[in-house]
Amino acid sequence: MRDIPNPSAVSLSRRDALLGSLIAGIATGLPAVAAAKTPKQPLSVSLNHGRQTTSTIITKDGTEIYYKDWGTGPVVTFSHGWPLNSDAWDGQMLFLAQRGFRVVAHDRRGHGRSSQPTSGNDMNGYADDLAALIETLDLRDATLVGHSTGGGEVARYIGRHGTKRVAKAVLIGAVPPVMVKSATNPEGLPIEVFDAIRAGLAKDRSQFYRDFALPFYGANRSGSSVSQGTLDQFWRLSMQAGLLNAYECVKAFSETDFTEDLRKFDVPTLVLHGEDDQIVPIQDSAVKSARLIKGAKEIYYPGAPHGVTATHQDQVNADLLAFLKA
Repeated sequence: MRDIPNPSAVSLSRRDALLGSLIAGIATGLPAVAAAKTPKQPLSVSLNHGRQTTSTIITKDGTEIYYKDWGTGPVVTFSHGWPLNSDAWDGQMLFLAQRGFRVVAHDRRGHGRSSQPTSGNDMNGYADDLAALIETLDLRDATLVGHSTGGGEVARYIGRHGTKRVAKAVLIGAVPPVMVKSATNPEGLPIEVFDAIRAGLAKDRSQFYRDFALPFYGANRSGSSVSQGTLDQFWRLSMQAGLLNAYECVKAFSETDFTEDLRKFDVPTLVLHGEDDQIVPIQDSAVKSARLIKGAKEIYYPGAPHGVTATHQDQVNADLLAFLKA
């Protein structure tokens, strides 16, 4: 792990190579490699302290949002990546709940155990759902953590709702400032990449998710130690998302411009990213976002993939804890 690499460390040719790897991984699917390491035994801990551990809220448009709420202490919320749900955060939630934090995570509308509406499947809708959860639970001085699409959700929340209830923010492998290539973002990924994702979903989403898991966790890299269990869980969580909702979310995470949202950040912010992220290339996301967020702290993991919260769980947890206590 090292802090703040030279912005030129990842060249355009490297970006092109990553893009090629992503497209190839989606199109063909490469075999996963190796078995999981045996995890450390968790500490004995009571997570609910007399409070419900899972529940739902109903938003203004009638959408049911599922969430889980563990522990007591300073609040940390978690916004998940596409096309997963809050279970993707369990490794971080358990770790922090065992160390005196209250951790809250929800399933984005259309994903996981939340309902599957035909409207609101955009960043404004996602941010407003997060606001509804925060206000319903009366969460204050919260640290908002977002991975991938969830990082966009956190950014748009701050852009639309401010930081009155926010103490800190963390963006992990996050999509801001904007992913798609355009005249104003020439370094972005071509729209054809996202068109291919939508086509894959419409044709055979089950197989698409199996293929997509490989570059997501870097399992298509030589020497990968990603477990079959991790890949299987990605498929399981992804298949819980509604097809319409997952399809429409592609536009939300790829075409939304978060530049002005990032400029509104006025709380301590950690930008954390894997340097070998094949899904959200670091130079077009984290490095640019850190320049837009005043005083942002940057931590980049050499060789780490997009799904860094799973593949580098111990490192991510340690860096999160240090940032929360700072």
